[in-house]
Amino acid sequence: GMQSHLQALLSLYKLFCPEQVTITLPGKIKTYFKNSEGPWKAAITAVRQRNQGTSPLSQAVFLGTSQPQSRKRKWNAQLVIPASSASTNHLEEDREKNRFYSYSTNETFPVEQLQTFPQLLQNIHRLEFPSQMGSVLTNPLLLHYMNCVKDESIYLRLYYWMGQMLQEECTWCVVDNPHNEEEFKSFLETVYKAECFLQEGFSACEEFLYKTLPLWDGFCCRSEILRLVSWIPLSSFSDVKSYLYDPLAQLFFTSSIYFKCSVLESLKELLQNWLNCNVIQVDLESSS
Repeated sequence: GMQSHLQALLSLYKLFCPEQVTITLPGKIKTYFKNSEGPWKAAITAVRQRNQGTSPLSQAVFLGTSQPQSRKRKWNAQLVIPASSASTNHLEEDREKNRFYSYSTNETFPVEQLQTFPQLLQNIHRLEFPSQMGSVLTNPLLLHYMNCVKDESIYLRLYYWMGQMLQEECTWCVVDNPHNEEEFKSFLETVYKAECFLQEGFSACEEFLYKTLPLWDGFCCRSEILRLVSWIPLSSFSDVKSYLYDPLAQLFFTSSIYFKCSVLESLKELLQNWLNCNVIQVDLESSS
């Protein structure tokens, strides 16, 4: 039957391909899909205002969303990476037992009690990732564990959390962003250190860079952004050219010598990371 969400979908089809929808639709239909032109109009307005000297580049919008559809932070809230905590409810019971090694083989080892590398080795088959995956970024032992356990769900959890955080906290991509640039710099630095530890870039970071580089002014969080650029995974040349080289080239030719040198240094590190990754892959294939 003519359900409201189906009518909304058909009205969207009729808007772009009227010849494909021959039935008559009601004039008033509840809006289920946001206007796809909204972010572009807001971005154009921000650029126009910036060129007139009435609005800085930080008023640009994140591609794909003019306002983040997410949690609302209080005016005095800080960007805090969560602490490691288990997703089970038996921590109090476990504390009454031996602190390190007396758990039976069918029990999980609480991440709150993971303090040393020998503990990690002793309990590696009984560990459970924390309920908040963001805490992994600041915990070297959990990063070791993440490297050993190649579970796709782990990377997906971190991907969704990190993607949301980067979108919400980006100081130049959200309209009227009140967030502290120093907090965002610190967060980017933490992500970069985790990438260096794992020797691979996060896919959420790659998507964030590809979306935000066209809106970046080359000044805000410069060193942190260029460091993240050096860990972009190897992909097709057409993607890298359109999403990475072209936005950087626009800034490169209009910026200072210092910025030019910084970009070249970042791209040199990117090439080194690609070569190292390729060498490791070749070694693995040859040994197998």
